[in-house]
Amino acid sequence: MELQASICFLFFTFTFTTVFFLFSLSLFIIRLNPCNCDICTAFITRSWTTEFVNLSDWYTHLLRKSPTGTIHIHVLNNIITANPDNVEYMLKTNFGNYPKGKAFSSILGDLLGRGIFNVDGSCWNFQRKLASVELGSLSIRSHALNILGDEIQSRLIPLFTSVADNEDAVLDLQDVFRRFSFDGICKFSFGLDPGSLKPSLPVSELESAFDLSSKLCAERSMAPSTLVWKIKRLFNMGSERTLKSSINIVKRKADQVIKKRREMGSNSSNDLLSRFMGSISDDDMLRDIVISFLLAGRDTVASALTSFFLLLSQNPKVLNKIREESDRVIGSTRETVPSFEELKYLHYLHAALHESMRLYPPVQFDSKFTKQDDVLPDGTFVKRGSRVTYHPYAMGRMERIWGADSLEFKPERWIRDGEFKQESAYKYPVYQGGVRVCLGKELSLVEMKSVALCLIRRFDVRVVNPNQLRFAPGLTATVSGGLHAVVRRREYCV
Repeated sequence: MELQASICFLFFTFTFTTVFFLFSLSLFIIRLNPCNCDICTAFITRSWTTEFVNLSDWYTHLLRKSPTGTIHIHVLNNIITANPDNVEYMLKTNFGNYPKGKAFSSILGDLLGRGIFNVDGSCWNFQRKLASVELGSLSIRSHALNILGDEIQSRLIPLFTSVADNEDAVLDLQDVFRRFSFDGICKFSFGLDPGSLKPSLPVSELESAFDLSSKLCAERSMAPSTLVWKIKRLFNMGSERTLKSSINIVKRKADQVIKKRREMGSNSSNDLLSRFMGSISDDDMLRDIVISFLLAGRDTVASALTSFFLLLSQNPKVLNKIREESDRVIGSTRETVPSFEELKYLHYLHAALHESMRLYPPVQFDSKFTKQDDVLPDGTFVKRGSRVTYHPYAMGRMERIWGADSLEFKPERWIRDGEFKQESAYKYPVYQGGVRVCLGKELSLVEMKSVALCLIRRFDVRVVNPNQLRFAPGLTATVSGGLHAVVRRREYCV
């Protein structure tokens, strides 16, 4: 008993000492940059939470007040901008001076490794070229559409139907769209079916671990210094211990995917992993690519669909216009998934999705780290090694960019002479722009339009509490607690 008591005493003493040390270290790091400006004080004390639900909303407020649309969070060494000229300069004009950078790569390195979203230079360029060739091929696009149609018809619509027929049932749209996207991206990218959208809605260890890893990696970026989380990682304690465990699960599952694909043979397969295997023999890199696919193909699409149905629930006139357009283009009685050609003529639906992502971009902000001292087009000086963040969430709410009705959900702003007209990628950087513009943009839009249309034509979906959203920490926009809705069949839907 004495030995046990001694061990317990030593354990708790060590834990208390370590926690106190980390707390003291955080204060010391903050004091190294003794900024007493209102913004930094509000950030450190979290006094902004008395007025704003989300950090992004507070940043939006600050950026609106800034004459240049740029602010500086000194304690984070982070310049945040909602100025389209600055965004174009970072993503296009002086792209070489604004890489992801080692600081960013270290935050996500444990999870994403050398995947395309976490690297620069030759490694990024190689993956980019390879992905561009594969995603641009007709066989891959056809393969993606076949998977999409099957998932919608065999799983998504039956699930919504079963919920619609149960008067007491409430559906978490975010959870459903994540499951749908997860099944789809696994089939498309790896040729494997996890079955997460089966009627029993099984809990996926990989999905759960990936969500937790994403959340904890995002929290790293909010620390006053990388030393805070790096020391926690060194001692394998707290959130870093949890993160290490969840990442190990993700990597183990990804390794299993690669192993299974090798056993199945890849010569005659259309999935992306099989095609990458023809050019990459390094299994560690393949694993990083697998994880990057999961991030790109599941979270962003699910996030966009979740906010889209929230906005439709708040704006029934837009919903009716989408239905009217679809009846004109594909008829009112068709139950099959629309073809790629038919989707091209649904200009209003296309505009509504873009408008939804203007207000609720799946990736709310993106950061770069400067290689050399620089001056942004708005006159902001950027010191070498500084973090520079452009903020699509705030940009979508800026009156100086979108006009006095910037907070309104108004798909008409994207329509010219009856057709959809794309805005500048630097005014609307939801899919990034310049050299790093998203390669999966077209496929993601086809997926979102197909899902939205098939559900809108068959069901009435009403969000239970369509008030201001609270976002959880993560690499993509995630609604805290999910988005619950009541589903009913449309009475006049054949």
